[in-house]
Amino acid sequence: MAISRREEARALSADEHDLVQKSHHPAVQELSDIDLAGLVKLLRERRDKAQTEAHRRRREIRGKGAPKGATPSKADAGSQTKLAVLSMAMRRLNGEAERRKQLAASLSLIENARKALEMKEGASADGPAFNSRTAHKGMRALANKRAQNLVRPMELGRQRKAGKVAQAKRDAR
Repeated sequence: MAISRREEARALSADEHDLVQKSHHPAVQELSDIDLAGLVKLLRERRDKAQTEAHRRRREIRGKGAPKGATPSKADAGSQTKLAVLSMAMRRLNGEAERRKQLAASLSLIENARKALEMKEGASADGPAFNSRTAHKGMRALANKRAQNLVRPMELGRQRKAGKVAQAKRDAR
């Protein structure tokens, strides 16, 4: 369910509202990586605090927990809305952090591929490549060192079955 910005402002305090505003689209892309990491940390703390408060209120309403104030809470719609708003903000920030991480990985991959191409083009074509088993006369086959099994599979199966039958006869006595 989408929550409008007016509902966000009503559910949050002023400083929480400022943090959530930074998580919306145009503002989140203007943040530096350090600012984004700091914002994620602050918002995660606020979300965890709101989650604890919402759980406490739900327990009070059900009658399982002791009331924090003089009287137990009657409704927790506000705390649930606050938790939903902070959770959506965290989801947006985590998505932006993941997007930046994937972009950096992609750029790194492109840079490494370009370096590899430069190294390949710069290598001499007439000399053998280092650490290569294909130099000179090509790859040489390695002999199989395992001894060849000369017993027919059918004979093995016959002996195995005979052993089972003999054991069954002994067990039946």
